[in-house]
Amino acid sequence: MSYRILFTESYNKKASKWLKKQAVLRDQYLKTLQLIELDVNHPSLRLHKLSGRLSGLSSVSVNMSYRITLELMIQDGDIVLINIGSHDEVYK
Repeated sequence: MSYRILFTESYNKKASKWLKKQAVLRDQYLKTLQLIELDVNHPSLRLHKLSGRLSGLSSVSVNMSYRITLELMIQDGDIVLINIGSHDEVYK
């Protein structure tokens, strides 16, 4: 099943700022977005649900250091991107 990624204005601002700092990761980031659309459960994304303050959200990996938090609305086939950054930045 393919999904539709929804980019909020807040996420776009965070992603733009992150991409300026991490320009060398642009291709990895774009590949991650493609995988999310094609199969959010792809093993390389390392999708997992979050708990505590971030309960209700999930996380996927861009690489071992950077994550994207997202909200999965499986019933509608929509994925809303919430945040991007290092492990400590997105989980704080």
